[in-house]
Amino acid sequence: MNNSQGWVSMLIYLGAFIAIFYFFLVMPRKKEEKKHRSLLESLKKGDKVVSIGGINGTVSRIKDDTVMLKVNENSEIELLKKAVAYRIED
Repeated sequence: MNNSQGWVSMLIYLGAFIAIFYFFLVMPRKKEEKKHRSLLESLKKGDKVVSIGGINGTVSRIKDDTVMLKVNENSEIELLKKAVAYRIED
């Protein structure tokens, strides 16, 4: 009887640990990913953005998986959409 109670308490602790892990690590990450995905889907020409590397620019063209950023009057660079960190709000 005592041995089965040990297993049950261990399973309860394991379940509690998994639940805590999920609520504090997995859920916030999924929420961030969803927010970033909606940002990428809503990008449009003229948006000012910052890349994950810290490059500031204005979206000049949008392709399937990439965006063209105008970084100054004479230069444009092509970045993966995933590399856009956030939009600069005026």
